[in-house]
Amino acid sequence: MDKITKIDIITNPSKFDELKEELSKIGIEGMTVSNVLGCGVQKGHKEYYRGVTVDINLLPKIKIEIVVYEVPVDLVIQAAKKVLKTGNIGDGKIFVYDVQNVIRISTDEEGKAALQNYK
Repeated sequence: MDKITKIDIITNPSKFDELKEELSKIGIEGMTVSNVLGCGVQKGHKEYYRGVTVDINLLPKIKIEIVVYEVPVDLVIQAAKKVLKTGNIGDGKIFVYDVQNVIRISTDEEGKAALQNYK
């Protein structure tokens, strides 16, 4: 089985449409998107609720999960950085993982065959 890689991108939700468009340009057809909460260097912020200070430690983020085998991983990373990088804290993170196998439950296809779209 050829190499299959999973890329997770966690970033600000306001950048999602632009990121999705850029990924489409390089051939990324499928992705899983989740609204998540997270904190890192930003450590949240303070808000006032009914006159009381409340620490908001977890900030809204969006998580984009992509599995690739044809599109080069470096191309995906460069496309994401092109859209997301402002140089400020909160731009996000990119995680890259090796995938051992993929199984399409409905057909028992495995590996790259499980990732191909029906045509």
